Amino acid sequence: MLRLAPVLTLLILLAPIGAGLLWTLLPAFGYLPVLGTRDFSLDPWRELFAYAGFRSALWLTISVGFGASLISLILAIALCATSVGTRAFEILRAALPPLLATPHVAIAIGFAFLVAPSGLIARGFSPWATGWERPPGIATVNDAYGLSLIAGLVLKETVYLILMIIAASTQVALRPMLQAAAALGYGPARGFVAVIMPQIYRQIRLPIYAVLAFSLANVEMALILGPGNPPPLSVVAARWFAGYDLGMYYPASAAATLQFAIVVAGIGLWRLMEIPVGAIHRAWLARGVRRGAGEPFWRGAALIGWAAGVLALATLVAIAAWSFAHRWRYPDFLPQSWSLRIWEQHAGNVAALAGVTAVIAAAATLVAMVLALACLENEQRRGLTVGQGALWALYLPLLVPQIGFLFGAQMLLVHFSLDATLFAVIWAHLIFVMPYVFLSLADPFRTLDPRYARSAAALGASPLRIFFSVKLPMLARPLAIACAIGFAVSIALYLPTLFAGAGRIATLTTEAVTLSSGGDRRVIGVYAFIQALLPLAVYAIALALPALIYRNRKGLA
Repeated sequence: MLRLAPVLTLLILLAPIGAGLLWTLLPAFGYLPVLGTRDFSLDPWRELFAYAGFRSALWLTISVGFGASLISLILAIALCATSVGTRAFEILRAALPPLLATPHVAIAIGFAFLVAPSGLIARGFSPWATGWERPPGIATVNDAYGLSLIAGLVLKETVYLILMIIAASTQVALRPMLQAAAALGYGPARGFVAVIMPQIYRQIRLPIYAVLAFSLANVEMALILGPGNPPPLSVVAARWFAGYDLGMYYPASAAATLQFAIVVAGIGLWRLMEIPVGAIHRAWLARGVRRGAGEPFWRGAALIGWAAGVLALATLVAIAAWSFAHRWRYPDFLPQSWSLRIWEQHAGNVAALAGVTAVIAAAATLVAMVLALACLENEQRRGLTVGQGALWALYLPLLVPQIGFLFGAQMLLVHFSLDATLFAVIWAHLIFVMPYVFLSLADPFRTLDPRYARSAAALGASPLRIFFSVKLPMLARPLAIACAIGFAVSIALYLPTLFAGAGRIATLTTEAVTLSSGGDRRVIGVYAFIQALLPLAVYAIALALPALIYRNRKGLA
């Protein structure tokens, strides 16, 4: 049975993506038998290109995607380069879990609460510094250039890249190499960039591509922070898919197909740019330059990174403050009064949505955990070595834009009469939860000392008993963390819930995005706060539970 686990896992990951891409591509060329069109045509593309805001949407998509990815990478490198080996590095690592656990939607809503013309930042400087007695007429959110969207993406993606850089750094002799670089006259930041980054870039290449793909094709953050007319291309496609006019499925499919092509081309372009950047870096090393603008640049970028981290944590404070506010007039920095009235009014609906959200997340995470453990155990028992192809297969759901294949996947669900069911939503979430759970478990499982299993086998234990009685207890903490990561990923998913649920299964995320388009900030704050609180609570349990269970066994806790 274990031999079937890798096949089943790849089937879960690749089959929906392949079929979804196909059934999104076909309507893009006029073929959609369920609507009575069986002749191929370029009319969907003509309609897409005739859209009044097409050029602006295309430029916005590309500029936001590359801008957010590049800034996130620079800030992540700068923070790691300037803090490694110092007390600041421990602070950085401690700040990662709450920021990683917080969903994109909650970060986006909190960021909007901070930087809006009537947000906390403007209130903090008004009227004593700005003279503003009323909110200024400045587009700090939903601006036409997508700057607020870039900033929101940077707040979230920088944290993810920091985690990837830290994980990759453990695979090299970090401290001796930095000491050698310092002995040769390099500053801490320049030494990290010169010596460590070239060695770990290969390991973080796929995470960078995932960040680029997400930034190019994200929908939920673009709905909250991006411009509305015209929006990025992914939002254009999502709106056309969600409309009542079934004829818009054709240009929507064309837009989704173009979005997929943009992501593929974007990743290809990034890969090509690595070649001249690498050559420039090697030439710089060969010159042996120790002084210059490099060290001040990375330290300046690190300061911006720390500011971004503080801002990201402040988003949680902002949504919490609004959820408990009663009266909050501009330009007062704090509410005149606090109240639980909004919580009481929405308690029933919030509890129901939280229950559905938690059930979907728990089910998807549980299935992902079982499959990941089965794959890893099969790999270990058969002495297999996983190649680069398997890693690409795992990352595929993170590299392919969601809008590019979810409509086609929905067509399959409709064909089998499974759309708008809880099963369909869990299945859709599993596609995205599985890579994170597997990647979280892979290294701890593979690096577990094999002598424990051999000792148990020598005492007569069966492979099954060794797995349950030796391996799983020793992996209690990694298992708990992997569960928390999977749960957090599921909580944050918007488009998979929307398409697989056909708009009839609501979660905290879909409700928060819907409310963010307008309405009472206090109500939005309630839903966003609970959406952020759920994964944070699971992370806290994941950290505390192994220590509690194995409190008398220090090595396991």
